[in-house]
Amino acid sequence: MKHSRAFLRTLIAACGIVCIATASSHAVEEVVIGANMPLTGPFAASGTYVTDGARIAIDEINAGGGVLGGKQLRLIVEDNKSNPTEAASVTEKLIVRDQVPVILGAWGSSLTLAAMPKLMQYQVPMVVETSGANKITESGNPFIFRIAATQVIEAAGFEKKLDQFNIKKVDFLAINNDWGLNTVNQFGKTLKEHSIEVGNIEMMDQAAQDMSAQLSKLKSSDADTLIVTTAVEQLTLVLKQAAALGIDKQIITTGGSQNPDQLVAQAGSAAENTVHLVFFAPWDPDSTAFPAKTRSFIEAWQAKGFDFAGLTESFRGYDGIRVIAAAIEKAGSTEPDAIRKALWDTKVDALNGSISFDKAGPEGSASAQSKPNVYFARIAAGKIEVLK
Repeated sequence: MKHSRAFLRTLIAACGIVCIATASSHAVEEVVIGANMPLTGPFAASGTYVTDGARIAIDEINAGGGVLGGKQLRLIVEDNKSNPTEAASVTEKLIVRDQVPVILGAWGSSLTLAAMPKLMQYQVPMVVETSGANKITESGNPFIFRIAATQVIEAAGFEKKLDQFNIKKVDFLAINNDWGLNTVNQFGKTLKEHSIEVGNIEMMDQAAQDMSAQLSKLKSSDADTLIVTTAVEQLTLVLKQAAALGIDKQIITTGGSQNPDQLVAQAGSAAENTVHLVFFAPWDPDSTAFPAKTRSFIEAWQAKGFDFAGLTESFRGYDGIRVIAAAIEKAGSTEPDAIRKALWDTKVDALNGSISFDKAGPEGSASAQSKPNVYFARIAAGKIEVLK
């Protein structure tokens, strides 16, 4: 009996060693990527769509053999709650607690700007998938690799379509943060260069739900066009309230986070004839950079049972993970600095187009910026059409 117990203890100990060894082996076979996203708060819908797109990319890469000779990718997602303070905290948590060597994030410009000092402190790169504020790549942070359009790129895309809009005078209604303020400045500059008058500039808090005061002032303006910058949830309210006030102006939105399908579903007739700047055109795959990739992603998205409306945001997460995975492969390493260096030489044919990076910002501490494609989509008779 004593021998049996001794044997049992030996067996348990041996099992423990085997289990530990097996667990360690699994850990070695896994590469973690952090995601800093707004899953609650005013930007929750957009952040969730981006996260879902990222997960589709993770699944595809893992199904294809993973990275670095068979290691599987694992996405660790932290909710920044649409709050800059949380975005900074989440960045530190992902780096210190989870030891991620690279991050995808952080959706909004204010969120990304808040996260940036932590990237510098811990020297970990971040692929910026959505944020457009010019300051992000102008402030001298060599750990920023942005695949999203700046307001300069947005305004350049807008400039190419100016003839289609017949604008004589513009008013602005924008979210009162870095994203909105930068948009007003950059688009205003572009309009003035074409001798188009800029009238009223109204700002709104990101949590505001009643914009009637701003809209009443804008209604009395003689501007023929209203340019609006905010996320889809607040934009839905803006369109409904504008319609209720009888505002009859051309409405154009910027930022690429409007989800036109969601506006059709939630704002109804109030969204009719509005035009939206977007960075992915799933309604017309042939107009996108790589139609076959677009169709494949749409099929994967719909196979998950996700809402078609989310495609104009989810592609960002998908493209971001594709870029990160390609950089890890190129680096041949999961060390943050190796990945950072590899990102400079990474080229990926993604959903938005061919992604590669140019230097932006101060020499010696330059950030990286790609040149995304810009599209415009009009809502007409409840359908979305891509402007040619």
